[in-house]
Amino acid sequence: MADFQLTTPVAFLIFNRPDTTARVFEAIRQAKPPKLLVVADGPRADRPDDVEKCKAARAIIDGVDWDCEVLTNYSDVNLGCKNRVSGGLDWVFNTVEEAIILEDDCLPHPTFFRFCEELLQRYQGDTRIMSICGVNFQFGRKTSKYSYYYSIYHDCWGWATWKRAWKNCDVNMNLWEILRDTSFLKDKLLDSGAAKYWQRIFQAAYEDKINSWFYPWLFSCWDQSGFGIFPQENLVSNIGFGESSTHTKNSSDTYANLPLVSVDFPLNHPPFILQNKQADKFTQNTRFYPPLIQRVIRKIKSRMIF
Repeated sequence: MADFQLTTPVAFLIFNRPDTTARVFEAIRQAKPPKLLVVADGPRADRPDDVEKCKAARAIIDGVDWDCEVLTNYSDVNLGCKNRVSGGLDWVFNTVEEAIILEDDCLPHPTFFRFCEELLQRYQGDTRIMSICGVNFQFGRKTSKYSYYYSIYHDCWGWATWKRAWKNCDVNMNLWEILRDTSFLKDKLLDSGAAKYWQRIFQAAYEDKINSWFYPWLFSCWDQSGFGIFPQENLVSNIGFGESSTHTKNSSDTYANLPLVSVDFPLNHPPFILQNKQADKFTQNTRFYPPLIQRVIRKIKSRMIF
């Protein structure tokens, strides 16, 4: 890693959490990207303390002390998760052709940046691949001998993509109305329970009952049959679980503060592009729609006081 110099732009999405923002910024500072694009949401009208918190988070960007072009897209008003992130990434990809994307609570391992850059270059023109993710939620399970695997899933806790992929993202999910009543989900997931789960999620996102940009992005990847790439090691840890978080409030959650592990170089590339169904089944059954007994155990644990 000593001779690696990052050349890929980094997009940094921030809001009102200067504590986690500072930690992620330091990881970016160590990587020294030549271009940093910062997207920030504005303070919420009903939260007076947001004004100072947003100001403090933005002030951290003034700590850039390496040769770097800094571009900012700051909102004076609160746009919310869905519109701020999607609009911010529209701006990012109107500016650059590819980017590594980090939110203010997603702490990367140093090797995450090289992992993303090498795969951005390798799959730049391959429209079968729509994202490169930094997390691994297999909890030590090795699903192949290669450095990464291909998945129908995608993730936003530290990832990278191209303008050519992001242009397919439709936050309004216009194709959902066409695909909703077809066998689209069942054919993709090969599991009726999982299909029903995602039917509910996508319908709620379509009706704006969930303030999320990620579900429209995932749906867009699926309607384009686009794979995500996941590393065999966990390269990003979400350090933002807690009451101050927008979506991840349970600090004892299984996915909070996962340990970081380095990836070895040179990367061992798979000689094929096929979905790793074993890994995806594990992801679906643990992260998204666990069997009933697992859901009961998870609920009991969430109520336990130690």
